[in-house]
Amino acid sequence: MPAHDTTRLGEPCWVDLMSTDPASAQAFYTALFGWTATTSGPEYGNYVTFWNGDAQVAGLAGAMPGAEAQRSAWTTYLSTADADVTTAAALEAGGQELAPPMTVGEQGRMAILADPSGAVFGIWQSAAHTGFGRFGEAGTPVWIELSTRDWNAAVPFYENVFGLKLTPLSNTDEFRYSTFGPSDGFTGGIYDSDTYLPPGVPSHWLLYLGVADVADAARRVSELGGAVQREPWDTEFGTFAQVNDPTGATFLLSSIREV
Repeated sequence: MPAHDTTRLGEPCWVDLMSTDPASAQAFYTALFGWTATTSGPEYGNYVTFWNGDAQVAGLAGAMPGAEAQRSAWTTYLSTADADVTTAAALEAGGQELAPPMTVGEQGRMAILADPSGAVFGIWQSAAHTGFGRFGEAGTPVWIELSTRDWNAAVPFYENVFGLKLTPLSNTDEFRYSTFGPSDGFTGGIYDSDTYLPPGVPSHWLLYLGVADVADAARRVSELGGAVQREPWDTEFGTFAQVNDPTGATFLLSSIREV
């Protein structure tokens, strides 16, 4: 399997899970995807890196103790050349700073932000840690999507702050969606979901993880203590299922085309 190319600035470069039960989450994902896991030392908060073979594909950390309304959730990180400059630009464009820029040892520099529609995401200025080692294959992230309640606020924010280049897939009131990434292999999209999201569900970034058989993987999710929120459905883009891990973190299973 080929290694993932260097991530383009402004696009997703990493995902990690903030979990209320890291031990259960680690057992679930390693069993479901065949990942192996390595744990950093205490200087990095015992951060867990998931590997698909020799390629790093995702991370895992424990939720902050004592935080109110803490829940397990995946965070998407967008690549930046300068975390401080990007944070300042995000604030000027109507975003929020949830965690200020900080240096993570020799790995890189990060911050946690929210866009004007309320979707939380991270930014990553890489050093030793350069992001995904594989993408678009079974057992790796294959798609990353912003589901936004305010299209008119979110789209110009990402275009102006990150220089994200969007390609419209559909632009009607019934279905408004744009993709991003290289023309020969889009990596994610932005979805106008205000009329589709249940009441109380905020704008958010969604992670799609690739599997060879979505129906079989969905059954395994239930066997491993997770829950299937939406049974597998077929589209022109592949087969998908929306699931939760045992601690409640949501992600989607996505079919992949084996080459």
